[in-house]
Amino acid sequence: MNATHHRYATVRGRQMFYREAGPVDAPAIVLLHGFPASSFMFRDLIPALADGYHVVAPDHIGYGFSDAPSVKEFDYTFDALTDHTADLLRQLNISRYAIYVHDYGAPIGWRLALRDPDAITGIVTQNGNAYDAGFVEGFWKTVWAYQREQTPETEAGIRQALTLDMTKWQYIAGVPDPSVVSPDTWNHDYALISRPGNDEAQLALFRDYATNAPLYPSLHEFLREKQVPVLAAWGRNDPIFGPDGARAFADDVPDADIELLDGGHFLLESNGDEVAKLVHDFLDRTQTRSKVGQR
Repeated sequence: MNATHHRYATVRGRQMFYREAGPVDAPAIVLLHGFPASSFMFRDLIPALADGYHVVAPDHIGYGFSDAPSVKEFDYTFDALTDHTADLLRQLNISRYAIYVHDYGAPIGWRLALRDPDAITGIVTQNGNAYDAGFVEGFWKTVWAYQREQTPETEAGIRQALTLDMTKWQYIAGVPDPSVVSPDTWNHDYALISRPGNDEAQLALFRDYATNAPLYPSLHEFLREKQVPVLAAWGRNDPIFGPDGARAFADDVPDADIELLDGGHFLLESNGDEVAKLVHDFLDRTQTRSKVGQR
């Protein structure tokens, strides 16, 4: 098995934790996690890709083992999270790379692409939306209500997403056999998002999620113009981002590979081997590997 290194870097005066594996001169893929997770969600995928690729998976500020400053010390926006990711990649001398985006990782990945369109060599989206299609109203109506108006009632609704029960629900909803999902996952996430003051950071990001949809037209233009290879490996039973969000990528990238798998939001926990094979095959087809040997 390929070794995964667990590292820290000082980025904009804060400590960012990241996992890294594979040859540093190989084509790079950057794994961007979502809410309420961290790079821990990629713990099994990283070594599966590292035989021929340089794999980097950071914890966003406020998540995992990265610093989690208070909202008085840090402006929790997707722009700010992107700033830190971009600076980390510069420190690692990664200027061209594929991205694997999930949930919150998607708006960070889209911002990276829009800031430097020539940097992105491929996109793997795993339940990471880029279109108005796919938002499951049953989940999002609570978020939308909180974005429209911050009242005690709307805040109480959105705070349910920070509970242990809802964290567990994100992992097991839509999974045909929930017993394959380890309790380590939701307990790990819950412990870290429950750090003192982190609730306010999460509320800020729920509010700021409203800034993502206005970027979609520019992202669609980027996809149409660049025709960057796209793999949408999607849990079709996801109660947060439905399969229409995956299918929509074909509107702008007709050759997009759309794979709807029998799983939920955290597809890697139930279908990890299947996703790893899809991603590795996708990278083998689309990424230049002149500096490394084929499998």
